[in-house]
Amino acid sequence: MRENKNSLQALILTGLFAAIIYLGIWVLRIPVPAMVGRPFIHFGNTLTAVAILILGYRNGMLAGIIGLGGFDILNGYAATSWLTMLEVFVVASIISIVYKGMNYQDSKANIIIIGIIAGITKIGTTYLVSIVEALIIGTSLKVAYIASFMSLPATVVNSISTAICTPLLYFAFTKAGKKLLRIN
Repeated sequence: MRENKNSLQALILTGLFAAIIYLGIWVLRIPVPAMVGRPFIHFGNTLTAVAILILGYRNGMLAGIIGLGGFDILNGYAATSWLTMLEVFVVASIISIVYKGMNYQDSKANIIIIGIIAGITKIGTTYLVSIVEALIIGTSLKVAYIASFMSLPATVVNSISTAICTPLLYFAFTKAGKKLLRIN
């Protein structure tokens, strides 16, 4: 999909992944108490990482922005949805750079490494986003740092699930995709 990013098939898969990402958040959403924001445990980040690996940088990022950003806009997080979309951009950029550095070799070790990197990146971006959210509501910078750090438990759980589930879902989706494409 990385080569034919403007093909009808790539565009349909981008939309399909956006819907899957949205549903991955909407169906399984476990709220976690936090000092900043309203975090919850979900599979949207994992599915976004898989979309980036399968569809490539641009289409995977678009699927993540539409799925995660669309969820935020439609479910009470519209004021900070732009931060979520910015996070997707950063995660997509890092995953794509690492995967390109691996010459797009989808060995188990490479995909596991990418899953771990995606999880770690998400921890960093969410921490920064929480600081921005705290500053937006008027807290001081020092309080924002501390409150954002104290709000990381949901992100850590999401990041661990991203590290574990990204390789599993990537290989399941690619295997299913190969079977479906042989039907032609």
